Amino acid sequence: MNDVPIDADRIRGRLPYRPIVGRPPLKLPGDARVAVWTIVNVEDWSPAGPMPRAVLPPPMGQPLLPDIPNWAWHEYGMRVGFWRFLDVLEKRGLKASFAVNGSACEVYEPACRAAHAAGWDFMGHGFVQRPMHRVEDQADAIRRTIDAIREMTGQAPRGWESPGLTETMETLDLLKEAGIEFVCDWCLDDQPVTLSTRSGPIVSVPYTVEINDVAISAVQGHRSDEIYRRGVDQFDRLYLEGATIPRVMAISIHPYLTGAPHRIKYLEMLYDHILAHDGVVLWTGSQILDWYKEQTTI
Repeated sequence: MNDVPIDADRIRGRLPYRPIVGRPPLKLPGDARVAVWTIVNVEDWSPAGPMPRAVLPPPMGQPLLPDIPNWAWHEYGMRVGFWRFLDVLEKRGLKASFAVNGSACEVYEPACRAAHAAGWDFMGHGFVQRPMHRVEDQADAIRRTIDAIREMTGQAPRGWESPGLTETMETLDLLKEAGIEFVCDWCLDDQPVTLSTRSGPIVSVPYTVEINDVAISAVQGHRSDEIYRRGVDQFDRLYLEGATIPRVMAISIHPYLTGAPHRIKYLEMLYDHILAHDGVVLWTGSQILDWYKEQTTI
């Protein structure tokens, strides 16, 4: 468990405050304005424990286990919704970054193998879907996640997204020491930035809590079309600003949410809007990392 005192100066000290204006310039290939990446999140929710998310509140406010309706809500995503994502991306020639729990490589092996066959970029997402603050041995959980992905794909993941974007004071140091090159937990910029750890630098690739269906659908309860409406507005502004300073846009989706029949067409509409523009590259997290490393000294 996390027993290291919280140190605000150490957190801020991970990176200098440097506004997006006045930085050394970055340049996308072909003078593109925006790099867009998609993160498909696949998680292992145990039916024996409390659910990380719920679509139905417990009867009379009293939590009950097993929580079959909310577990089944998630499980639908892996049985059906995930395969909609695969189809939507494949038809458009797009590859996702695949944030996956290490345990999901076994529990949902056919889906993980399909993602690998599609050329998706695997990222660690914790061993099980549990906040890093509740993990007894973070170093072991990180190692087991990397091992599971390596066994599935033949190579270790380069990126990491913590469950719920949670980190303790030592998470970033442990990730760097395990060989992770970039993280998604620090949603604080429209460009990659370099974070410091006790073992050297690690890169933060821009992720999102805004164009993220957990926030949009599970937390805020918006209409089915919100990912399209908000996603278009996000892209259009970044595209406008990207004429002078290139930007990165993330689209974060979960099979049980955007993979639902009443939402999937809005994801298709968002991609079609983005693809109708010149000056856009659609990359994976690893491709964004490599571009950033070529452009700067970290």
